[in-house]
Amino acid sequence: MQTLPVKKTSTKTRLIDLPLKEIQSGVGFISGGLTQEEAATRLAKYGFNEVAKEKPLSPWRRLLINLKNPLVILLAILGLVSYLTGDVRATIVIFVMVILGVVLRYLQEMRADKAAEKLRAMVSTHATVCRDGRDVELPLKMLVPGDIIRLGSGDMVPADVRLLSAKDLFINQAALTGEAMPVEKNTDECSSANGNELELSNICFLGSNVVSGTATALVVYTGNMTFFGSLAHSISVERELTSFDKGINRFTWLMIRFMMVMVPAVFIINGLSKHNWLEAFLFSLAVAVGLTPEMLPMIVTVNLSKGALAMARKKVIVKRLNSIQNFGAMDVLCTDKTGTITMGRIILEQHLDAVGKPSQKVLDFGYLNSYYHTGLKNLMDDAIRDHEELEGGLKAREKYKKIDEIPFDFVRKRMSVVLEDTTGLNILICKGAVEGLIDLCSKVEINGGILDLHPQQRLESLKIVNGLNSQGFRVITLAYKLLPGGPDEPVYSVKDESDLILLGFLSFLDPPKESATEALKKLANLKVDVKILTGDNEVITACICNKVGLSSENLLLGSQIETMNDDELAEAVNQYSVFARLVPAHKQRIIKALQKKGHVTGFMGDGINDAPALKAADIGISVDSAVDIAKESSDIILLENNLLVLEQGVLEGRKIFGNIIKYIKMAASSNFGNMFSVIGASAFLPYLPMLPIQVLTNNLLYDFSQTTIPTDNIDSDWSIKPRKWAINELQRFILFIGPVSSIFDYLTFFIMWYVFHCKDNPALFHTGWFVESIFTQTLIIHVIRTNKIPFIQSRASWPLILTSVIIVVLGAWLTISPLAETLGFVPLPSLYWLFLSGILVLYILLTQLIKNWLIRKS
Repeated sequence: MQTLPVKKTSTKTRLIDLPLKEIQSGVGFISGGLTQEEAATRLAKYGFNEVAKEKPLSPWRRLLINLKNPLVILLAILGLVSYLTGDVRATIVIFVMVILGVVLRYLQEMRADKAAEKLRAMVSTHATVCRDGRDVELPLKMLVPGDIIRLGSGDMVPADVRLLSAKDLFINQAALTGEAMPVEKNTDECSSANGNELELSNICFLGSNVVSGTATALVVYTGNMTFFGSLAHSISVERELTSFDKGINRFTWLMIRFMMVMVPAVFIINGLSKHNWLEAFLFSLAVAVGLTPEMLPMIVTVNLSKGALAMARKKVIVKRLNSIQNFGAMDVLCTDKTGTITMGRIILEQHLDAVGKPSQKVLDFGYLNSYYHTGLKNLMDDAIRDHEELEGGLKAREKYKKIDEIPFDFVRKRMSVVLEDTTGLNILICKGAVEGLIDLCSKVEINGGILDLHPQQRLESLKIVNGLNSQGFRVITLAYKLLPGGPDEPVYSVKDESDLILLGFLSFLDPPKESATEALKKLANLKVDVKILTGDNEVITACICNKVGLSSENLLLGSQIETMNDDELAEAVNQYSVFARLVPAHKQRIIKALQKKGHVTGFMGDGINDAPALKAADIGISVDSAVDIAKESSDIILLENNLLVLEQGVLEGRKIFGNIIKYIKMAASSNFGNMFSVIGASAFLPYLPMLPIQVLTNNLLYDFSQTTIPTDNIDSDWSIKPRKWAINELQRFILFIGPVSSIFDYLTFFIMWYVFHCKDNPALFHTGWFVESIFTQTLIIHVIRTNKIPFIQSRASWPLILTSVIIVVLGAWLTISPLAETLGFVPLPSLYWLFLSGILVLYILLTQLIKNWLIRKS
């Protein structure tokens, strides 16, 4: 790893933050540039100027990651034991479920993370470097600390560099800071007192590019030691488990704990009472399989895949399946501002006269100036020229002829064009920085009249400008001068920019996306708290927040975050909604602080500076205009410029989680109840309460009845708030609803034993309990699937209703089918079906009562 000397002033002080002489000393500065021999020595010491390389996952490694799931491992162990004990049917059922779940997930996640590869592609160009006293072109990877480089308009900054000289240098570092406007850089000594190196005016960073001007700079950091390289390294590390992953794992361990208690109990009770330990072992193995919700991997994956397809139809790419559920569980959405909430480009918002009234003439003259000038064009010129309708309306080509141009320079900070109209009159139109240009004006145009520019009017105009600046607008001034034409075209110069007529002002802003305000309102209605995290300044941030309906009263700056430890930040994040002047590390810390407070946190961003936060969040969302690194670091990509899909994603996530929870509640509570019944039956019956093959058949039929759960509807009140894993509530549900089913199992045992005299007829007992178990388990799906009254207030989807009917009919038919003898079934007496009807009615009523009580308690 590259290391450089650092002045021991503070543990946070880096070499790049020190005075120039100390930086030069630290990197071994040589005024005429490094020699080739010295450069080779340093290259061997510091390594290539390349960012962290992330090894792409091999197919086998990706498969291993998908297999490293506690539930998959548990099912595989049970399948293996079933195979070793000769139970082929159980082996096939278990491994089919495992393979389906793993393969579906594997295929969905084949888009490997190429984030570091994208970063490397961005730095595969050349730089102008001074070596052996002369300038040469070298690949970027060959740069070393101490190199002297030349920068010009259009160049990409090849490393983190300290400016030695600069002329009119403007750098675009929007991808690093989120600020849309280029920033001016110079050689003045300064320091990042607030801890944000990106605000240093004498430092240029890898990942930014030169908009205009020239510079000579000293390379300080290369490769992974650059600000940019540190981001690449942070996103190349393995992603932490999300809320959904942790929830699945916690549920799996809950079932393992149940199993560790119940399976040995069944084994010991049956062994001691039946004196056949092999039979007891096989039966306890069947109990273990019956207790395990082996369909869970497939149910989860099918639900998530179905959600991914639904989102794809809305022009949304889902890169990681689990992220859909996290969408529904998300209760805090942190979002970058530039390019995410805003359009990511400068537009002309207002064209005002000198007293602040809208003026078409200001827009017309501004357009003519930008249309005809041929010098350095910037984002504001592009915004003005976006008004293409003016070209036809003004008849710019037909009515005006360009006579001359006074180009822009960074000393005057203004430029002028001189046009001749159809009358032969020359018009000098000047636009530029407010203070400098107003000072050149002696008159002002107000309501079509030309008046002297008195000091009071000048102050009034500056007050308008200050008001616009306080709202986050960038403002330029427009002035003009009428000059007599002639047969010979005169030559104009800077001295002609005098005695101008103040016309008005053009104000610019990176505006919110059209869908931003409505999308944020809908998220608020869904109880999702939105927080703005941006590298831009607090004035512009507050302005945008006000435009989209977010309160900007509570605003925390990056410099304040720098003074906080993690515990203090965790307390602060709930108190603030807007965070400004942030560096990428701040965004990542805020995400982790929110997670520490128990929030399921999403992050939406589009820049290089957003990549670490995107990866740290439970769900990372990038937008249509995002840079490649942001898209590759995210879980979900919005392909269209429409933030309303956020609401649809949240609702889809809550629907998916609702259906997954339905399966878990139904399968786990039913299986637990059955096994609870088995323990009691094993204690008093002289034979097994159900044969192992019948247990597995029962479980298989029940699982099949639940395969249509992904098609089910969810109640509207389920979607009104975020839904997270609540393992304690789930455990309580299993412990209460499970024994309810056991009450009716024991009632069935009593009827079979005393009414149908099954003491010496184990086959009839097995058949009676099998049918009762299938009917109660399958029909109770419709009670557990909703918090309302089943069939009356809430009805399942038709596929779920159909599979329920098919399974109960199939379960009854098996007792008289050609397979009956193989499965150990015998025909049931007619009176049994009457008893079964009563049991079903009582079971549904009691389960509904217990369910309502549990809902009130939660």
